[in-house]
Formats: sequence, structure tokens, C-alpha cells
Amino acid sequence: MFKDKTLVCKDCGSNFTFTAGEQEFHAEKGFTNEPQRCKDCRAAHRGQARGDRNNREMFTATCASCGSSCQVPFEPRGDRPVYCSDCFRSRQ
Repeated sequence: MFKDKTLVCKDCGSNFTFTAGEQEFHAEKGFTNEPQRCKDCRAAHRGQARGDRNNREMFTATCASCGSSCQVPFEPRGDRPVYCSDCFRSRQ
């Protein structure tokens, strides 16, 4: 049976509780490591990762369907068609 544990956040050094319910969830998912960060630091860490994703390099391409110019988050190689966001959505 699981019991609440007090852990120390590796970022801010504050104590946080790893509840029995959270431990049960981790066990069900097969996670073997305990959390390293408190809730606030986890949210800040995730926000930084998302920020990096929003600042990634974009490349100009021509849509294979409508012919318009568009920006894509990968460098087109030329061996596969590239679609603008509207044409890509309509193909799904």
C-alpha cells in the first residue's frame, strides 16, 4: 500500500508531497522514478520546453496542392510533397 512521501524539489529546494494516489498512478503507468520537481517547477519546466518549440526555425515552401507559399517547421527535401496548413487539414 502506498503512503504519502515528502520529497525535495531539485530546482527550488522546497518540500512537496508525493501523494499515495500519485504513487499509485506512477506504478500503473510503469514509471520507476519519483518526481524530481514540485508542481510549480514542473509547470515552469514544461513552459520552457514549449517556448523552445515556439521559437524554432521555420522554412519557406510551396504548397503541393494550392501552390501558395507557406512556412513549415522542417526543411523540405524535395522528395515528398509539402502542404500549407489549410490543405494539410483538408487532406486528413
